[in-house]
Amino acid sequence: MAGILVLGYGNPGRGDDGLGPALAEAIAQRDFEDVRVVTAFQLGVEDACALKDYGAAVFVDAAVEGPEPFFFREVGPGDPASFTSHSVSPAGLVGLARDLFGARTRAFVLGIRGYSFDEFGAPISPPAQANLEAALAFLGARLAAGGGAPALAQGAAVAPAG
Repeated sequence: MAGILVLGYGNPGRGDDGLGPALAEAIAQRDFEDVRVVTAFQLGVEDACALKDYGAAVFVDAAVEGPEPFFFREVGPGDPASFTSHSVSPAGLVGLARDLFGARTRAFVLGIRGYSFDEFGAPISPPAQANLEAALAFLGARLAAGGGAPALAQGAAVAPAG
């Protein structure tokens, strides 16, 4: 198991809900070694299969509340029975990957603080864009340093001051 999977999810057509895919696309443009990037509207049970092939996964999503500009923390496997076909948490997905495929992937959540989620067709708001840039600098530095999951873990539990 090597490499890092970055899963950016959310709806880019709903304002700040597009923060996850926006960060993932920016990471993909940088072409980091041993990093695969996936974007989606939401996490699905089928994503559990992909986890087994990576040493680490970073789940990137917009955060409706929480610290600004972002938070970054490690998550362990959760109860895979706690999901529905339309809602899978990162912890539930990691638990499912462990139970079905024996995955030992270390998982991290990067929640980027957003503010405007209600207007369809709206771009990412200016304050959320600033938070996106801070999160991109943070994750980009971790990925550029190499070292896989241990390097990511050194940044876990981070909630930088804005």
